[in-house]
Amino acid sequence: MTTEILIGLVMLIVMIGAIFIGIQISFTLLCLALSFGYLALGKVVFDLAYFQTIGMMKEELLAAVPLFIFMGYITEQAGLMERLFSAFRMVLAPVRGSLYIVVIVTSAVFAMATGIVGAAVTVLGIMAAPIMIKTGYDAKLSAGAITAGGTLGILIPPSVMLIVMGPVLGVSVADLYAAAFGPGFMLAGIYLLYLVIRSFINPKLGPPVPKEERVTSVVAILREVAIGVLPLLLLITATLGSILAGLATPTEASGIGALGALILAIAYRRFTYAGLKQAVISATTTSSMVLLLAVTSNIFGAVFARMGTANWVTDAMVTLPVPPIVMLAFVVILLFLLGWPFEWPAIILVFLPIFYPVVDALRPALSRSLGIPDDLFMVWFGSLVAVTMQTAYLSPPVAMSAYY
Repeated sequence: MTTEILIGLVMLIVMIGAIFIGIQISFTLLCLALSFGYLALGKVVFDLAYFQTIGMMKEELLAAVPLFIFMGYITEQAGLMERLFSAFRMVLAPVRGSLYIVVIVTSAVFAMATGIVGAAVTVLGIMAAPIMIKTGYDAKLSAGAITAGGTLGILIPPSVMLIVMGPVLGVSVADLYAAAFGPGFMLAGIYLLYLVIRSFINPKLGPPVPKEERVTSVVAILREVAIGVLPLLLLITATLGSILAGLATPTEASGIGALGALILAIAYRRFTYAGLKQAVISATTTSSMVLLLAVTSNIFGAVFARMGTANWVTDAMVTLPVPPIVMLAFVVILLFLLGWPFEWPAIILVFLPIFYPVVDALRPALSRSLGIPDDLFMVWFGSLVAVTMQTAYLSPPVAMSAYY
């Protein structure tokens, strides 16, 4: 083991320790990369940091991050989730456990229009929880439905996490989007099935909406569906459809989505200067956090690789006397555990690049054993990581989505 590799290992250990004791992640990555990098590589580390920063600034795909986040905050400001919830509630009012169904379906549709987690959980908690409790729904099951449904935004396109994950895994974001639809809607279906079965076994958990609160006019119901659902579905089709059909890049589609969200806000007469200002501030704050972490993690990763430590770690893990599938399970479990205390940007931008070379080295063996085409393996792995992050957000002892 060379001195550079040893310094890299010490840098990695210090980084993990600093993050776990609560030091700001971007600051930690940059300071460690420059200080330990200078110790191992000399002045060349500053040139390396400069070129890595320029390279990240030229990554056009990352321009989609602030635009999709802005789109999400605008749809929240425009009250589109409230209209969705109202429309689905009218349609499903007579059904036992209907409000659980409405929460999950609204979450899935809103996830396709925003790609962010916090907004969905917060709005559903404020809007749906009081109605569910008033109607006699079980408080614990209602909270579970809201948090589970709200976290679908991390998985269902246009998930911002998948945009950031694409360059890390070296795969097309459009391919990740296409692959994530199946797991996303499968999870939504599992949540629905569980909630409906529980409601039918024990009607007290999810009674139908009281008759006096139901809308019986078919015309009124159709009008609410037309106003509350169809425009948002049109926006989703224009945004995601253009990506999946190859008509637009994710960056171009994010611009379409942001403009469409503004038009809907104006059409619903919910557009205000104060709302626009708040959406811009919120989107800028969130985007800055993600993009700054992207730059600093890229610098850290480049220094880590230049020291030779990345290759050493990969070789050490690949040569362990365990089957490749066991190593894959170990990586996924570790990412799941890291997903308890950390938000997804830290997992995707800091820890995933450390394990990616290991999975990539085992790809031929894993592709054969799992029956996945080699050229699609990383897309499959990206979907697996996304599902893992979504599950980690819901899992005790932290259950981060519950804090929204």
